[in-house]
Amino acid sequence: MTRNLRYEVFYPHPVEKVWRVLTDSEAMASWLMPNDFAPRVGHRFQFRTKPAPGFDGIVNCEVLELDAPRRVAYSWRGGGIDTVVSFTITPKDGGTALVLEHRGFRGARPLFVSLILGAGWKKIIRINIPNVIAKGINE
Repeated sequence: MTRNLRYEVFYPHPVEKVWRVLTDSEAMASWLMPNDFAPRVGHRFQFRTKPAPGFDGIVNCEVLELDAPRRVAYSWRGGGIDTVVSFTITPKDGGTALVLEHRGFRGARPLFVSLILGAGWKKIIRINIPNVIAKGINE
């Protein structure tokens, strides 16, 4: 059994602002976790956070796709899961439509982890990212 997460939101901001928040390491740290991300296919990086039971606090990633300013995807490995996260943005009605997908939760533990991450992603795209955009980090 495989579970995939998919969320869509609209931001009343230009694509360029949304893209910057999704691909700038400092901005990403504000809405997700401290990291050493670089917008370059093949770049390996980590997100780091406080450890929890069954999770050492490190997510190992690699940039798999980068089509500026439309799409970024990276692997997401840590805490017993091996998945892929992607963000696709499209200009729409004077703003930006964003689709977040987190795909590939296979097996009992990953399915459980997907429930936790799903709640987190909803908060991130509905609250955290809009707050970072509004603050204008790295404009």
